[in-house]
Amino acid sequence: MRMVLFKLPITCLLYGVNTDGIRHQILFLLTNPLGQGSATLLMIVIFHTMKAVLAMICTTSCSDHPEFVKNDFYITGESYAGHYVPALASRVHKGNKDNKGIIINLKGFAIGNGMTNPIIQYSAYTQYAFDMKLITKEDQDNINKLLRPCEDATKICESGGDRESCSLAFDHCEDIVNRILVIAGNINFFDIRKTCEGSLCYDFSNVETLLNEKIVRDALGVGELKFDICSKVVYEAMHQDWMRNLEVDIPSLLEDGIKVLIYAGEFDLICNWLGNSNWVHAIEWSGQNQFATSKTLQFSVDGLEAGLLKSYGPLSFLKVNAAGHMVPMDQPKVALQMLVKWMQGKLNETSI
Repeated sequence: MRMVLFKLPITCLLYGVNTDGIRHQILFLLTNPLGQGSATLLMIVIFHTMKAVLAMICTTSCSDHPEFVKNDFYITGESYAGHYVPALASRVHKGNKDNKGIIINLKGFAIGNGMTNPIIQYSAYTQYAFDMKLITKEDQDNINKLLRPCEDATKICESGGDRESCSLAFDHCEDIVNRILVIAGNINFFDIRKTCEGSLCYDFSNVETLLNEKIVRDALGVGELKFDICSKVVYEAMHQDWMRNLEVDIPSLLEDGIKVLIYAGEFDLICNWLGNSNWVHAIEWSGQNQFATSKTLQFSVDGLEAGLLKSYGPLSFLKVNAAGHMVPMDQPKVALQMLVKWMQGKLNETSI
């Protein structure tokens, strides 16, 4: 594996990967979210600034390494990447169409268990929780009374609301999730098959130890900045962005043939597959009806059912079996095959 580290303000890696004799496309990684972890304090709270900063990183990296410019370029991310992945894809594509700067050979983007269209995804929480037997029908009906305040506040935020209105929308909508969690008990909201251990429901201490080693910090070029697995400062600063709908740029990307893959592990509550499926079906583009009526296929890996796939044209949605919020951690082989086949344009060939 060849790896090149760029000492940019934001930690990123550019490398090629060889697995099973296959040379995969270049991967470009950013810390999530900006300003958290090993990244410097580029505290991004305005969506348009996020686009510009991410685009700058891409073009800077391509300028420094022109040998990669002609390679197929894919953007992938999980969780809050449901916000910044479509933002970056939109900015890169616009730059290409306007013939500004280096032309980046953008082919597609993928989001795993992401938060992209909050107003649709928050409305799916109670149905998912009921379907997974976390709450009763009576609980669902009671919690659904919180939907209207959530939706109304989110619409104000999306229409250009300030920090205060967007934070209010976040608080209203999070009431829905919190009510479910109170009733469900000590479940891991990233994987409802498990109990919650620690403030983040997973033990990330080994990751923090590794990334705070001096040799690692020196290699990443972050100086004495301490890695924090979940910064409260950044979390609060992102409230203005959290409730905004980042699906708005996706229709034009689909119309121009940019491939889009949305995938979700079936046991994640916090960015559950149902909410993700709902917003994907709601995308208004020329293939919306054909996508909605397309047949749901069984996605298989090594002859075993690994998920359910629905696709039409450049748009694909995959519900991944036996996985929670972090599909690559729970189902690494499935995740790799999914991405490889998708980039090769052969995702449907592994489905029956």
